[in-house]
Amino acid sequence: MLKVGLTGGIGSGKSAVSAELAAYGAVVIDADAIAREVVEPGTPGLAAVVAEFGEEVLTPEGRLDRPGLGEIVFADEERLARLNAIVHPLVGERSARLMEEAVASGTRVVVYDVPLLVENDLGPLYDVVVVVDAPDEVRVERVAVNRDMPREQVRARIRAQADRETRLAAADLVVDNSGTREELRERVAELWRELLERAGQRPRTSDDSGE
Repeated sequence: MLKVGLTGGIGSGKSAVSAELAAYGAVVIDADAIAREVVEPGTPGLAAVVAEFGEEVLTPEGRLDRPGLGEIVFADEERLARLNAIVHPLVGERSARLMEEAVASGTRVVVYDVPLLVENDLGPLYDVVVVVDAPDEVRVERVAVNRDMPREQVRARIRAQADRETRLAAADLVVDNSGTREELRERVAELWRELLERAGQRPRTSDDSGE
């Protein structure tokens, strides 16, 4: 089984690449989804976040106000570190269980979709590190338009993550997402062929179907 670490900064298009790989048949373990899961209402994770940051990080319905919390922590490295110290171990435990299930199922390619792979020096955990890349200002515009987020807030989040050069230096494979969605699909198709080769599994072609 090939264990793939997939990463990219905010607005890079990592989630789009992850979805394409899942469509090809990869098992995808989404760290962002797990990070939301471990702070759902009633969880020890949410209780720990509230104990650290106060009731003001909750919505009126008792859920975590993620945008509000983001404004707090992405402007303060120390508070971001305290949040990460709460959430990251919980995400790690849940991810490890999902990885064990994938291994038991006989899956050939498992993609671990993790935004902070480089920041947390997690590369050695994977057989291949894939970085989804786009210029910073392209990422700023994407997030501003698609998420209706102020551009300076997007830039603050970019500054809180590893810079582009550091992330690219950690990559075994790079997916360029500076162009169109169709161009991205073509690049992901190339990536999938490469991952299957590394996993020792030949990509399926029309000749294999007997047609």
